[in-house]
Amino acid sequence: MLAQRKNLPIGIETFSEIISKGCYYVDKTHFARQLLQHGKYFFLSRPRRFGKSLFLTTLRELFEGNQVLFRGLSIHDQWDWNQTNPVVSISFGEGVLASRAALDEKIREILQDNQERLGIQCSHSSISGQFSQLLRLAHKKFGRAVAVLIDEYDKPILDNITDPGTALAMREGLKNFYSVIKSADADIHFAFMTGVSKFSKVSLFSGLNNLNDITLDSRYSALCGYTDDDVDSVFAAELPGLEREQIRRWYNGYHWLGQAVYNPFDLLLLFDKRKFNPYWFESATPAFLIKLLTEREAWLPTLDKTVADADLLAAFDVEEISTTALMFQAGYLTIERELQVAGRYYYQLRFPNHEVRQSLYGGLLRVWTGNPDAGVQHKMDLPAILAAGDMHALQSLLQAFFSSIPYNWHVNNPIANYEGYYASVFYAWFSASGLDVIAEDVTSKGRIDLALQLPERIYLFEFKLSGLAPGQALQQLKDKAYADKYRAAGVPIYLIGIEFSREQRNVRLFESEILTPLT
Repeated sequence: MLAQRKNLPIGIETFSEIISKGCYYVDKTHFARQLLQHGKYFFLSRPRRFGKSLFLTTLRELFEGNQVLFRGLSIHDQWDWNQTNPVVSISFGEGVLASRAALDEKIREILQDNQERLGIQCSHSSISGQFSQLLRLAHKKFGRAVAVLIDEYDKPILDNITDPGTALAMREGLKNFYSVIKSADADIHFAFMTGVSKFSKVSLFSGLNNLNDITLDSRYSALCGYTDDDVDSVFAAELPGLEREQIRRWYNGYHWLGQAVYNPFDLLLLFDKRKFNPYWFESATPAFLIKLLTEREAWLPTLDKTVADADLLAAFDVEEISTTALMFQAGYLTIERELQVAGRYYYQLRFPNHEVRQSLYGGLLRVWTGNPDAGVQHKMDLPAILAAGDMHALQSLLQAFFSSIPYNWHVNNPIANYEGYYASVFYAWFSASGLDVIAEDVTSKGRIDLALQLPERIYLFEFKLSGLAPGQALQQLKDKAYADKYRAAGVPIYLIGIEFSREQRNVRLFESEILTPLT
């Protein structure tokens, strides 16, 4: 029997609306029960558009006792529907706040909305006093402690992260607001806070150190997002006509030490449009990230080969923005595996999937070359030339690509003088073209600058900057016998040495040699 198709909840972040409209819903209610069994105060960091807001509205309906919405879900028979709790719901998801005064006004609006919904009137004028009084009066009126649900807690800071003065003012305003939660413990039954970033405890959370951070708790890895099982069961009716392995390659792979998950926004739009496109990346990528990577002259070939510890992943604040922490918390890097060394835990990071790799490098390529129009045609031509093994065409394309970068761009952008600029642009170009290249591929005799394995042939690249005697790049590939690692594949191996010239702003020397398969 074929599975019945339902409505796709594209852009819907409200649990009650998804259920009432008969949309697909991936049951996350068992996580709510699990949370209540293991504590009272929780914090979860996840990238944008991963379902955090949906989970908070699910919690709200649970605490308010709207039983009819949960029929058929895992929690229905395990929840005491006779016990309800007043809910204080706080979200900074709407709009952009550009000043501390605007933030204070927004907080007062949020508190007023909660007062009206709960039928309570607070007399205190200060923000902290009004919040504390709201919790106290709600507890007294309903005879049950309050559930506090906070969504997008960090958005006022992140919206102003390029303006440190305003961002710091936002941080102090939110710190004053959130500090009430700890002092109001007697009036709170449960508190759950979500956001994109985890600001250090010495700044935003210094007054709220009772939060249990479940961001890297394997038990809650799939609290947001869809697992492979979810896709195969809940969305079975949407899969015909789509290649299952392609879905995994494009959109799966986010890890927070537990089950891998897909971004929901990606999958819902894929099922609707039936085309593989970078839906999440196009909707959620901050220009600030591209700017930061450019300013810091990021070494693009190894952007996804970072090792970090828990302190580094959490080292994000207005005064100190770690590139690794930013990329991890925003969803552009994820955990490949956890390592334990001398009693400490470390994390090997990588790109989650094809969407992130291709799109991020595409965005960087546009900024680092200054000619997006020419880049489109070059990205289209590259895969076909490599598939055909046409070295003359590849050399011509490389030179045309670098020639397309405007002279004025080189003059006005210091990044062009960065030691690794040409190799980074080369790598970004290949990755943005959809090719799964391997940077600094390790062999027993050293590291290959770039390797590319296609079904019919393998390419090994070595890069040099002008200044050495010509021919050093290709000679290194041969001297170190880098091809030995790939001999067993039984396909031709192309050794390509490329030497760049700063003066010419182009490829100065292109040499290649083809190794035929061993018989």
